[in-house]
Amino acid sequence: MKNSFLYYRSLVALLVPGLAFIGFSTCVLSTYNLTWAKSLTLWPFELWIISIAGTIATFAGVFDWNFHRKKNLPISIKEKNAEFKALAYGGIPLFVLMATATILKENKFLLLPIVLAVLFTVVMICYDEFIFHRRCCRYESMLHRLLVFGNGSAWLAWLNFCFVSGGIHNYAV
Repeated sequence: MKNSFLYYRSLVALLVPGLAFIGFSTCVLSTYNLTWAKSLTLWPFELWIISIAGTIATFAGVFDWNFHRKKNLPISIKEKNAEFKALAYGGIPLFVLMATATILKENKFLLLPIVLAVLFTVVMICYDEFIFHRRCCRYESMLHRLLVFGNGSAWLAWLNFCFVSGGIHNYAV
């Protein structure tokens, strides 16, 4: 069972948005003339929040995944499915929508699908937390909070970057 796709799929789904954001950012930097991007001190504050909060969330998720494996804590198929759905059916489509909103000059039409993707993700996270994680130890609860708060903070910063600060076109030189 440990070598099956089911065993690793949540870990993969957890890592996809962070790795995709790095790849996406690299592509955007090479496509647009973003001179500010070459100096960390010139980054918009939203990118700092995304970088820091997203990194914290990703590490918390990896540590939680590893905690279950080290302690040999059983994870039911229903729990695995709920976690995977939150990550793959909520987080990954949300990433695609946010990436699209970042590069489009007129992106307001994406706001409703973005909010719907967030609502779906939040419902799935709440289901997972309230059904399967009611009796977690303090360490695991802390990891869950860091994961949720980090991802939520990163998303809100990205939302602000796209829809309040004007997105990539406001910063392109």
